[in-house]
Amino acid sequence: MSEHGTWRRVSREGRRFLRGRTRTLRRLALWSLLESAHTFLGGYAVARALDDGFLAGRTGTGIGWLAVAGVGALLGALALRGVFGGLADLVEPLRDGLVRRSVRQAIGLAVSDPARASRAGDSGAVSRLTQQTEMARDSFAGLVLIARSFVFTALGALLGLAALAPVLLVLVLPALLLGTAAFLATLRPMARVQRAALDADEALSGRTGELAAGLRDVIACGGGASAGAGIELLIAEQERLTGRLARWTALRTLALGVAGRLPVVVLLAGTPWLLGRGVSAGAVAGALTYLVQSLLPALDALMTAVGAAGTRLLVVLDRFCDPEAAPRPHPEPLAVDPGPVSGPPAPPAPPAPTSPAVELRRVRFAYGPRAHPVIEDLDLLVRPGEHLAVVGPSGIGKSTLTALIAGLLPPGRGTVRVAGAPACGAPGRAAPGYGPDVRRTLLPQQAYVFTGTVHENLTHLCPGPVSRGEVERATVVLGADALVARLGGPDAVVDPGRLTPGERQHLALAAAYLSPAPLLLLDEATCHLDPRAEERAERALAERPGTLVVVAHRISSAVRADRVLVLDGTRAVCGTHAELPARSPLYRDLVGLWNAQG
Repeated sequence: MSEHGTWRRVSREGRRFLRGRTRTLRRLALWSLLESAHTFLGGYAVARALDDGFLAGRTGTGIGWLAVAGVGALLGALALRGVFGGLADLVEPLRDGLVRRSVRQAIGLAVSDPARASRAGDSGAVSRLTQQTEMARDSFAGLVLIARSFVFTALGALLGLAALAPVLLVLVLPALLLGTAAFLATLRPMARVQRAALDADEALSGRTGELAAGLRDVIACGGGASAGAGIELLIAEQERLTGRLARWTALRTLALGVAGRLPVVVLLAGTPWLLGRGVSAGAVAGALTYLVQSLLPALDALMTAVGAAGTRLLVVLDRFCDPEAAPRPHPEPLAVDPGPVSGPPAPPAPPAPTSPAVELRRVRFAYGPRAHPVIEDLDLLVRPGEHLAVVGPSGIGKSTLTALIAGLLPPGRGTVRVAGAPACGAPGRAAPGYGPDVRRTLLPQQAYVFTGTVHENLTHLCPGPVSRGEVERATVVLGADALVARLGGPDAVVDPGRLTPGERQHLALAAAYLSPAPLLLLDEATCHLDPRAEERAERALAERPGTLVVVAHRISSAVRADRVLVLDGTRAVCGTHAELPARSPLYRDLVGLWNAQG
């Protein structure tokens, strides 16, 4: 919508709000009249104290007029106390109304367009309910307080100047109007910049929220550079807008200087002329008092409030008055690559099975240049469709190995290839810059479950839509159907904090089963399941088309695998469960311990 339309819409809503609170406004106006009296007495009493008192040799009269000015100050304090009482009756209903409107907008968006609500509505609704409502409340309270003070202070000061000598207005008003006009000229440009800055802030908040929720997947899928580029563009846009806002603020400060200092200079420079026309010294001193103590401070406060809080309030209220209540398009940042957490296009067919599913050649890895290597000269070839179990003592490097295959860690030496391409990087992405890496899916020990529906948690690794029938079959095969039913069905919303570690792992395993990736990496992803549930899940994942690599915490997982990789220090032995006891003393000990416990 155009800027003029924005102002018209906000002003219409503002008039409607104020019409319903005329009683509160009348009470504020009555209290503020005392402030006008305080201002009038402040300058007028000083003029009379000089002309009728001290300069005329009547000290008592001068002190008496100064006492009158003191009474005016007490009136001002009393007025301020009453104003704050009425201010709460005006501000709090505004905040409550904005909260109700924000909730209605969020609910309406969720009902009318659920996809759009899940994509952009959540972060905007939260921002409106928290940050923007409080911003509107504080800005509105400050504007009412300062604008009211300026109006009634100006009324008292201008009446006082006219009472002292009408010619004083001829000197003071032109300078005031010049500075005010220069200030008003900066309001619209500053409002535009602040609106754009708020759009950029919402876009950055939503984008970082998306990335934070799926950070592990972004890294695992090799999308860090792409996602980071999007964030960098948004940050650069914020920096550019901040610079523009600073420049307009500098111009506004210049306008404040003209309005707040030029009238005093003009009055002082014109004093000889005023005295020559019969204006008394007391009247000049009273006029200076009006300017320095009342009118100019009130004008300075008003301009500062309108320039900052006023334009901010206009932008924020526009959000609540907007029927769609969604962030405006922001061409530069929002056109960037949405990264791995966004909805990608359909992926191409998986790589041809002629290449090994996983290939490691003389791989070495250490956590630091002087650290002892965790993996040393490891050669490994995993064929497409093979089920490999990785076993070894805790801390031996099993998770490091899966991180190397997943592309989370680059090898210090040697090569790691997945489906014929380097593990690090994104050659297996669904499209340039979009979607998850279709070559592999990694499930760590701490299962990734997010706030969303059960269906969304089960299908978030799939680049395209998944039917209800496919989801139901997957949960039955994995043995997660009872859990889904207990949660309330596929459309029930999942609260990760209320799930046990085993329940989270069950949902993550079902999501991996539905994933189209031809390589699944399970890094102790079944450690919180009982042996029977673990066996059922591993057998289902092994029967699924593709390759399965399991970091086993039970030897039973190795028994079910086609081959077993035994990590023993920097040595590694690979073979079947039947032949490894004769080749690996460590595996023989692990099997013997397992048999003894069984």
